[in-house]
Amino acid sequence: MTALVWIGAALAAAGLAGLVYCIVIAARAKREGLEGAAMEARLRKLVALNLGALAVSGLGLMMVVLGVFLA
Repeated sequence: MTALVWIGAALAAAGLAGLVYCIVIAARAKREGLEGAAMEARLRKLVALNLGALAVSGLGLMMVVLGVFLA
C-alpha cells in the first residue's frame, strides 16, 4: 500500500502544479490589461484546465488517504 500513497502523492503534486499554472496564466492575463471579450476568451480556455487539475489533485489525495487506511 506504500505504492498507493506515493502514486497518490505524485498525482496530488501534479494537480497542484496545474493549479499554480492556472493562477500564473490568469495573473498574466490581468497584468496585460485584457478586458471584456478578450479576458473572457482567455479565461474560458483556462476553466477546463483548472477543473482538470483540481480533479487530479482530489484523486491523488483520495489515493493517499486510502493507502494510509489500508496500510
